[in-house]
Amino acid sequence: MPYVTVKMLEGRTEDQKKALVEKVTDAVTETTGAPKEKVVVFIEEMSTNHYGVAGKRLSDQ
Repeated sequence: MPYVTVKMLEGRTEDQKKALVEKVTDAVTETTGAPKEKVVVFIEEMSTNHYGVAGKRLSDQ
C-alpha cells in the first residue's frame, strides 16, 4: 500500500487539493501498478511562519 505525503504552504483551495490527490493517486497507480484503492495521500499544510528559506521565515518577507 503506497503512502504519499505532500508538504506545501497553506492557501490552496479545496478544489486544488482535491485535484492534487486525484493526480498523485493516478501517478502512483500508473508508475507502480498499485490499485487506486490502496494509494493513500496525505496533505500537510504549513503556515508561512512555520517555513523558512535562507534563514528567514516566509511570513517575514
